[in-house]
Amino acid sequence: MEQEGAERSTTIVASTSEGSSLDPIARVRKLLFRQMLVGIKDGRFFLGNFHCIDKQGNILLQDAVEYRSIRRSSPSPTEQRCLGIILIPASCRTSCHVDCSIEEQLSLIQLKE
Repeated sequence: MEQEGAERSTTIVASTSEGSSLDPIARVRKLLFRQMLVGIKDGRFFLGNFHCIDKQGNILLQDAVEYRSIRRSSPSPTEQRCLGIILIPASCRTSCHVDCSIEEQLSLIQLKE
C-alpha cells in the first residue's frame, strides 16, 4: 500500500511541467533531495540537499556546506566548512537557488505564490 501511494505521488509530480497547475505540496516535493544554494543576510551561502520547508518558510538542508568570503589576503577568497543538517530561518534568507534544468526552473517559479 505504501508503494502504491509513492507511485501515485510520483505520477502527480511528473504528470505536468506547469508548476502553476500543481498544488503547493506537489511543487515542494519536486524540490526534495535536490541541491540547493541559499544565501543569507550576512553574506554567507549554504549549499546542501533540500530536506523540508515548514509553514513559516524555514528551510532544512542536509549535508550542508557553509561558504563565506574572507577579507584576508589568501589564495582562496572564500572559506568553507561542513555543517551537516542546518535550519535556515526565512527571516535570514535573501536568495534560494535549486540545481535543475531550465525547464524545471520555469515550472518551479510559481512556488512564491
